Amino acid sequence: MTPLAPLHFDDAREAAGLAAFLRRLLHYDRAAAVRLQAGGGVLAVFGRPPSFEVIAIRTARLVDAVDLDVTVSAGELLEGIEEAAGKAVVPDAVTGPPWAGVLPPRGGWEPVAGLPDAAAMRGAVATAVAEFRARDEELPEERRTRAERDRIGREIWSRAFAGTGLPLRAVHAAQSLGFLPDLPGAELPVALFAAGPWLRLRTPYGSVALRTVQTSLSVTPAR
Repeated sequence: MTPLAPLHFDDAREAAGLAAFLRRLLHYDRAAAVRLQAGGGVLAVFGRPPSFEVIAIRTARLVDAVDLDVTVSAGELLEGIEEAAGKAVVPDAVTGPPWAGVLPPRGGWEPVAGLPDAAAMRGAVATAVAEFRARDEELPEERRTRAERDRIGREIWSRAFAGTGLPLRAVHAAQSLGFLPDLPGAELPVALFAAGPWLRLRTPYGSVALRTVQTSLSVTPAR
């Protein structure tokens, strides 16, 4: 197999941001795979952290207009990133997991109204985590099982956030992957979009997307 040419990022910070994203993915799954798509000078990296049931997307600007579509090991890609040099060696392709064949659409996204700000999202995650811990501690010894804890977690994280139709687990995923940082003295811009059965929470640091059966969304026409 002919090795792929290295990817050269527009800025060393792009390489550092991608490396941080991969480290977080690998924290949840040491054997994680990611799908890479590049075109028009932009690289999109798709991953699926276990338990969150979302697809996470991190983009990075490239120097060259490379055309690329390949699924690779997240760990090997991380090893191939040279942050100081602003480049990455793309590892050999691997057999992609099922989710890698069903990615969010590239177009057709419409804004969804009513999304609270990033601070409210972080607060909602903190409240949900505190609720889970409290309910876990209240369980009698005979019911403190993995199945019961999973049931409580599903109940909490499947709740819609602020009436938007976006489940709390997607907000939790965004925070856990570093997409909702608390920036002192600055407000982080966040937005929610819908395309068919898909929802996408977007921030400057990355996006999380998921399929949903929610049908009562308030969509604001794009201008």
